[in-house]
Amino acid sequence: MGILSWIIVGGVAGWVAGLIMKGSGSGILMNIIIGIVGAFLGGMIMNLIGNVGMTGFNLWSFFVAILGSVLLLGIVGLFRRGRA
Repeated sequence: MGILSWIIVGGVAGWVAGLIMKGSGSGILMNIIIGIVGAFLGGMIMNLIGNVGMTGFNLWSFFVAILGSVLLLGIVGLFRRGRA
């Protein structure tokens, strides 16, 4: 998957994950970062449990990116609640 594909999938996945987790409007750059890191995290988790992770620019990869992004936002939310 090329870098432009990672940015597009990451941005959309981060935005969808923010909607799912009721996150504050982080902005497009933060959505892209959350989505890319989340895609990496989701791909690692899928590989650990025996499924295929990121396979390219397709629906499965988008689902894995959203799953990882939601997990990432949940972990970040736990740390933020502990500080507040």
